[in-house]
Amino acid sequence: MTEVEKFLDDIRSAALKKIIYTQHALDEMNTVEEMISKNEIKQVIFKGEIVEDYPEDKRGHSCLMFGISDKNRPVHVVCSPKKEHLWIITTYIPSKDKWKYDFKTRK
Repeated sequence: MTEVEKFLDDIRSAALKKIIYTQHALDEMNTVEEMISKNEIKQVIFKGEIVEDYPEDKRGHSCLMFGISDKNRPVHVVCSPKKEHLWIITTYIPSKDKWKYDFKTRK
């Protein structure tokens, strides 16, 4: 198992225990332009992939995940697994201005 696969396993295991959202994540989820549901975030966590790894994040090891939701749109989730929960730091719909066509690679 690679380090990325192990970290993805840690993320999913933490999410099965509990998911906690920062106020920033909740604010982003509820903007008129985004309206990202908790279900969409779970889809990214359990079916998506890690596209950027942030091992030195001041909040603890975190990463950017990408997935396509059941609303057939790309969703990004920045999260950090803890012992008892998964911390959702932020989430957003990636912009074509900042991301390449696959929404996995920055321009």
